[in-house]
Amino acid sequence: MTIISLSPLDLSLAALLILALAFLSWRMHLGLGSGLLIAGARTVIQLLLIGLVLEALFRNVDLGWIALLSLVMLSVAGREIMARQKKRFAGWWGYGVGTLSMFVSSFTVTVLALVVVIGTEPWYQPQYAIPLLGMLLGNTMNGIALGLDRLTSSAWTQFRVIEARLMLGHSGAQAIEDIRRESIRTGLINIMNAMAAAGIVSLPGMMTGQILSGTPPIEAVKYQILIMFLIAGGTGFGTLVAVWLGARRLFDERERLRLDRLKSG
Repeated sequence: MTIISLSPLDLSLAALLILALAFLSWRMHLGLGSGLLIAGARTVIQLLLIGLVLEALFRNVDLGWIALLSLVMLSVAGREIMARQKKRFAGWWGYGVGTLSMFVSSFTVTVLALVVVIGTEPWYQPQYAIPLLGMLLGNTMNGIALGLDRLTSSAWTQFRVIEARLMLGHSGAQAIEDIRRESIRTGLINIMNAMAAAGIVSLPGMMTGQILSGTPPIEAVKYQILIMFLIAGGTGFGTLVAVWLGARRLFDERERLRLDRLKSG
């Protein structure tokens, strides 16, 4: 099957949709026009840049450069997690909780998939490693951000309930247990919905891309199933680690609730 190449004119025609949406936002006073244009420009610039970087990596496979790109992706994702929270931890913890959780979950799951499941040679083949890690980081980032935001916001608004439980002799973990549980559920809702709707309501992005590039549909389906399971595992374990670390940070060594460790996003 021949791949149909897209010209700059084709992409410009698609960009008219963003311009039209920004114009409607301006006319309706939604306040989203400039944000849409900036997001569209960032999409073009960032994807073109990563395309050039990946082309260079594909020509010269080197573990050091792949590791460097992976750390850059992790660092940016960690910043996005911090920026999406209304209440976040002050100081290093505001950035470190989400970043560390993504590193533990996404990198572990990606290496597991490359070494055990796919079995590429070498195992860090950028054609597989970078797209897999990117999909895992993107989805894990969303789950962790939602989970941490629910944790800190709920602790802020329900501090009297938590303190009442502490006065009754509960430990910090017991006092915040229901909030922690709901925070984890919140972080997992998106990936659960995506798995439930895959193939019926929507065709996932990776599968669609492979089919458009000429991959047999059944082969594309198998890769998409693998990706969905990897994303679910990465998101689940990442959210668990992040919420657990965040819940511990909300209490000091004397089991006192420390809302002064939070600040507005």
